Amino acid sequence: MTTSISTSSGAWRVERLDLDGYLERLGIPAREPSREALDEIHERHVRTFTFDNADVLLRQHPGVDLDSVSEKFVGRGRGGYCFEHSTLLSAALERLGYTVIRRLARVGDPAKGPVTSRTHLVVEVVLDGRRLLCDPGFGMSVARPIPLEDGHVDEQYGNRYRIVRAADGVVPAWRLERLRNEMWEVQHTTDELPVRPSDVELGHCYTSTSPASHFTHELIVARRFTGRHVTLTAGTVTIRHDDGATEHHDLAAGELTTWLAELNPHLSDEETARLVARLS
Repeated sequence: MTTSISTSSGAWRVERLDLDGYLERLGIPAREPSREALDEIHERHVRTFTFDNADVLLRQHPGVDLDSVSEKFVGRGRGGYCFEHSTLLSAALERLGYTVIRRLARVGDPAKGPVTSRTHLVVEVVLDGRRLLCDPGFGMSVARPIPLEDGHVDEQYGNRYRIVRAADGVVPAWRLERLRNEMWEVQHTTDELPVRPSDVELGHCYTSTSPASHFTHELIVARRFTGRHVTLTAGTVTIRHDDGATEHHDLAAGELTTWLAELNPHLSDEETARLVARLS
């Protein structure tokens, strides 16, 4: 199969993606669109690239346009946060022949606090008449796409997720929930308004520069490994095992550097040193 099935990019300029390099990073060949192939791409993506905000904390973020994201992820093996992950995945899927719709979401439960801004980017794929939510850039990311069907429950590596039909004001929306302590916790609510590159750029500007954004002052590095998912902050590490067991502990002196090496967000030695100095 050729890796340049689709060359029609419009505003998203997907033809600029190094698709061969992306698939090489994932360690998989190009395949015709199918649910099995989509699941493989999504899971390989979240296992290959870290979820992290290191560039935000280092004040060196290159931006979330496709050229910048492709150079960072494909060229250097780096990770990033939702705007980058979903920009990259959506471009790759579109090039591979999938029907792709970019969507913005509000993180958190609106019933438990102020309504947040639309600062989370996800990808909807329409495949064989079925709508699927791809969400590679959420700290505790789903491993595989989830059908956008009211009440659908999906089991993935010790986690149970549920999709609920909702509304954001008068706009139709979908709520993603995760079962925690026997209660459904809202992860985010995705509306069905159109999304343009400028919307993504504006959301990134807020999350990467505003003092109100936790990304500008709190470290998060997360990666899914075989049998476990690890989340690192400046002071703690949380390991969620696929069997449901969870370990959580404060970092001792020097452990931050050790865990950064374990999660391997592909920072240079100089970047790691600056990041540790910033957080200390």
